[in-house]
Amino acid sequence: MGLWPTVAPLGYLNQRHMDKKCQLIQDPQRAPIIKKIFEKVAYEHYSGRKIYHWLRFELNFYTRGNKPLTLAGVYRTLDNPFYYGVFEYPVKSGNWYTGNHDPIITQEVFEKAQAWLKKDKIVRENKEFAFTKLFTCGYCGSGISAEEKYKQLKDGTHARYIYYSCSRARDRHCKNKYIREEELITELLKIIDQMNINELGMRQKLEDEINRFNIFQRSVMGEKHKIQNTKDTNIRNYAKYLLKEGSTSEKRELLGNLRSRIIYKDKKLELVKE
Repeated sequence: MGLWPTVAPLGYLNQRHMDKKCQLIQDPQRAPIIKKIFEKVAYEHYSGRKIYHWLRFELNFYTRGNKPLTLAGVYRTLDNPFYYGVFEYPVKSGNWYTGNHDPIITQEVFEKAQAWLKKDKIVRENKEFAFTKLFTCGYCGSGISAEEKYKQLKDGTHARYIYYSCSRARDRHCKNKYIREEELITELLKIIDQMNINELGMRQKLEDEINRFNIFQRSVMGEKHKIQNTKDTNIRNYAKYLLKEGSTSEKRELLGNLRSRIIYKDKKLELVKE
């Protein structure tokens, strides 16, 4: 009969009349938002996380239980074909039905949204920012997230910029400022200059790298001059070199081995001992 036998999905309401048991009606408050969620993903290429922030911080959207929709809830909604009129019951049973409820979206919109989510997932899995999840917001204690932006130049090319700021996971109104990656690296270099070299937590590895470089100089380049690995100054300089020229994984390893926390507040970094 196409009747939904349990609690209505977000965007629908269960009929309260006994003669209409298991029949659903669209939630006049939330169904239009569900439709916009799919359309923003399908046509404006919003990510699931961007939808989450849009719902929480711009629309102040709440579920029937008067709770914000979680990021996992956003993805569950976007993965649910119920919204274009079909459902599997029980879940993973292989039994599919055409519902008698009014669809909120078309199958075409659902499939376009799914196609973009798959593409976005591949992009996210292949993209790693150097300094995310390594600092703490000095205002609210949230983590630090990153986003990239592109600016079209006069010659028609595009410049890529990476900005870091509070993820606002603990305080959606946090006023911490954005900082460009180049500026953040400058602040990190100051931290390296100020800290005790033992704070790096990977002194032996840095010394091994310097030794490896000395061997390369002597055996391949034939140079007699070598980097002395007995002085903290050279280890410090090598750490600074990694921050400026190293790979993303090298930068993350370097900072991930710090024995103190780094606090970010208004374009400044501070080293705080645990």
